[in-house]
Amino acid sequence: MKPKAIAKIVVDVWMTLALLLLMGYPFWGDIAHEWAGTVMFALFLVHHILNRNWYKTIGRGKYTAFRVLQLTVDGLVFLAMAGLMASGIMLSNHVLAFLHLRLGISFARLLHMVSAYWGFVLMALHLGLHWGMFLGIARKVLRLKKPAHLRKTLLPILGGCIAIYGVVSFVQRGLPDYMLVQTQFVFFDFDEPVLQFYLDYLAMMGTFIFLSYYFSLLVRKRAGKKKPAAGTTQS
Repeated sequence: MKPKAIAKIVVDVWMTLALLLLMGYPFWGDIAHEWAGTVMFALFLVHHILNRNWYKTIGRGKYTAFRVLQLTVDGLVFLAMAGLMASGIMLSNHVLAFLHLRLGISFARLLHMVSAYWGFVLMALHLGLHWGMFLGIARKVLRLKKPAHLRKTLLPILGGCIAIYGVVSFVQRGLPDYMLVQTQFVFFDFDEPVLQFYLDYLAMMGTFIFLSYYFSLLVRKRAGKKKPAAGTTQS
């Protein structure tokens, strides 16, 4: 694997870990949260620098259904991250306090909450669109074969179980309310075990990865069926 490809994967993994750390900010305190957010911002910039060639291809080639889906998710992720970064700078009491940009605190808090939960969901959807690549890398690194029964039966069942658990956690933890601004405050149970919190959030991430991955497979499959056979023309 090329060094640039490895760097992209490493950055994506660290961004995912930083995102999970940020979602549980009450457990770690404001200073750790701000530093994690700053690292996330730096990784976000590095991610786009490493993928800068992608911008050159936006106006080129045919826009298939999958490409439109991918571009839509990527654009929404960018907006969510931009909202997070802007509101994070405005709310900073420690790392970026020297900028003195604490303006519109009430609006910044609301923007930060909405951007955080939409960003969490959208990043999971983004990972799901590339999940096939990660599975392929895992098979190569671990030198695993590709038995049909495992790929077609066991893995989807396991993924489906995680997805169901994630849906339950998604509703119970009130993420729809935060994303749709039905409340302006996030509820946290400070007595909750940290492990339980992160198991729920990993499951929720798994839900949207599962949905995105299998939906993208369906989109690609339908697109493949629409292609004319060799030697034929479409009317």
